[in-house]
Amino acid sequence: MKTLPMALSAPATALSLMLLAGCASGPYASGGGAQDAFFANLTELCGQTFEGKVVTDDPVDADFRSQRLVMHVRDCSATEIRIPFHVGADHSRTWVITRTSDGLTLKHDHRDPDGTTHTLHWYGGDTENAGTATRQEFPVDGFSIALFNANNAAVSTTNVWAVEVNPGETYVYELARENRLLRVAFDLTKPVAR
Repeated sequence: MKTLPMALSAPATALSLMLLAGCASGPYASGGGAQDAFFANLTELCGQTFEGKVVTDDPVDADFRSQRLVMHVRDCSATEIRIPFHVGADHSRTWVITRTSDGLTLKHDHRDPDGTTHTLHWYGGDTENAGTATRQEFPVDGFSIALFNANNAAVSTTNVWAVEVNPGETYVYELARENRLLRVAFDLTKPVAR
């Protein structure tokens, strides 16, 4: 009689393990709560437009500093949020944050004025850890390293981008590498007309 409970428990255990494995490999399992909370914080901004400013002092960003900087959080779904970033009259940039089975991805949809893809298009990176509900970091991915190397932009092969969403306060876009730091902070307390 002892073999019957063991025989019954083995399939039950196998079923339990399969169910748990299914949960662990679900679309947003890797980053768990912190990434879910981050994506929820970002989703709360959907449909809104915010003005920002460069808050770092690297001289190379003087042009950005002199322009009106605007982000518009739009095209939101359960797995992707697209955020056009306008620098003055230049509307060529869109940040794309996507939920994947491994965490979150940040890509830069970069276009020429006629709408065709720019030479440096779709670069970015993937999260390597859970991050926090307010900050996610995206180290450069292999595709982007190859793209940068092929287009005389090898200086960017160590980029780490970060996005911060501090609800009711600021959204911050950051680009960091050795000898380079750009932070653009957007005021979430004052949505603006597009």
